[in-house]
Amino acid sequence: MRKARPIRYTSLAVSLLFSVTLVMISIYGFHATSRAHVFSKLVLPLIRLMLAISAGLVAGEIIEASGWTRRIAVIAGPLFRFGRLGQRCSVAFTTAFISGVASNAMLQDYFKDGKITRSQLYLSNLANQLPAFFAHLPTTFFMVVPITRWAGTLYFFLTFVAAILRMACVLIYGHYRLPKENATSDAASLAVPPAAREFRTILQNLWKKFPARLIAMAVYVIPIYVIVFILNSMNVFEMTRDWLARFVTTTFIPMESLSLVVLSFTAEFASGFAAAGALMDAGVITTQQTVLALIIGNVIAAPIRTLRHQLPWYVGVFSPRMGMELLLMGQGFRVISLILVGFLYYVLI
Repeated sequence: MRKARPIRYTSLAVSLLFSVTLVMISIYGFHATSRAHVFSKLVLPLIRLMLAISAGLVAGEIIEASGWTRRIAVIAGPLFRFGRLGQRCSVAFTTAFISGVASNAMLQDYFKDGKITRSQLYLSNLANQLPAFFAHLPTTFFMVVPITRWAGTLYFFLTFVAAILRMACVLIYGHYRLPKENATSDAASLAVPPAAREFRTILQNLWKKFPARLIAMAVYVIPIYVIVFILNSMNVFEMTRDWLARFVTTTFIPMESLSLVVLSFTAEFASGFAAAGALMDAGVITTQQTVLALIIGNVIAAPIRTLRHQLPWYVGVFSPRMGMELLLMGQGFRVISLILVGFLYYVLI
């Protein structure tokens, strides 16, 4: 059984002191923000983030400790056996439909315990982009399609094709590059003794492990979230988005209408679709141009939004180096797939 991690109170204190110092320098040194802005845009979102991380950690621990892992592994089992990623990675993949934090925490624990390899962890994290696509689909689809109609439907279809393409690449790569024994070696180890499945035992294990894990994550999550907040207050991300948007639209699609869509998309997610719908209704751009503009806006804006919102908890769940590698690799993989799908759409349609 995995030993409970030591609680890093000293590290947490240093992390909090460092974070508060950065905020004070930002307010009184650079005048990049104000105390009211810090409370509404930093403190409250950070509390919500830590609550979401806590819920994910609890969900992952309950799933693993209650003996549900063998049942969950069956769902994606055939695919992950083909990809030689093993049943534990199948469990993490299925859990990602419920909570991305819980899924990644499972992968990190399996890796630290020597139950999966680094290659399995990286490939499984890339595979988790498919559950992430479905996690945001209900809210975005029914908001976007009424605005952009057929163009929005095509856009979602192409992004779905890109997600399936990424999943297929992960499985095919794993099938030919990973050892064959990965597919079956961990099947028996997923079994949990009946005594360990008792509700009282699960709560006891949760109480032993959860505080240490949450504090270990907070040590990295809080200062990195603060750094991202300060950079955002100094408009670093906004300037980067605007520069990228102007570069792409000027170099590859020199049309002011498409530039408007891409710039709107990078400014705020919904505004890009609203701008596209308005231009399409006015007959300024065609359906094909609208779809391509939305894909380009996605390619430019999404990686930056991902770094802003996912970097803190990725570094918290994994080590700082591994978290950065996973984020950069995942976003690079995602951008390449979207460019490929968009290019094929442009050539074939």
